[in-house]
Amino acid sequence: MRRNSTAPAGPAVAGAWPAEAATQQRGKRAAVVPADVLPAMQGWLQRAVIGLNLCPFAKAVHNKNQIRWVVSAATTPEALLMQLLQELQHLVATPARTTDTTLLVHPLVLQDFDDFNHFQGVVEAAVAQLCLDGVLQVAPFHPQFRFAGTRTTDLGNNTNRAPYPALHLLREKSISRAVAAFPEPEAIFEKNIATLRKLGGDGYRKLLAGG
Repeated sequence: MRRNSTAPAGPAVAGAWPAEAATQQRGKRAAVVPADVLPAMQGWLQRAVIGLNLCPFAKAVHNKNQIRWVVSAATTPEALLMQLLQELQHLVATPARTTDTTLLVHPLVLQDFDDFNHFQGVVEAAVAQLCLDGVLQVAPFHPQFRFAGTRTTDLGNNTNRAPYPALHLLREKSISRAVAAFPEPEAIFEKNIATLRKLGGDGYRKLLAGG
């Protein structure tokens, strides 16, 4: 249901695992995360993802309070990777009825989309490192997200654009169950693009602003 983003997946921080991340962060002053990050992301989820039905199974987990929100203070890809590994392990160890999915929001690192896109190779390696292929997957969201073969201004890119960079940790079983209940799962992506193009750029910005 999702096309690849622009750059090839390649480890931008290959070999940077938790021990190294801890060493690099030791002695550094804790970063301050803007207070509006979580409200902006939760507003985006409710107004765009659920409000426009971009993800037909987001409403259920939201209504059941099964979404874990984690706002990271990481300022380096290495520190973010360490936190991602922790969150992957937390999700797989937690019953789905308690936490079905996790949104790891990281406003202070990988703000450039090319860097973020290259980091997806590291994300895939992290899932494999924990032997979670086929168990969990991670979907990328970014304010500058761009699918391969599209222009920056293409409104279809808004399907994966969020106010702040985020990694969405999902259970494969939950995805399969939700898709099976949808009459035409292969049509979701194209329907979303049509919805966003019809709404237009101004309409989408107004929606996110709560207008």
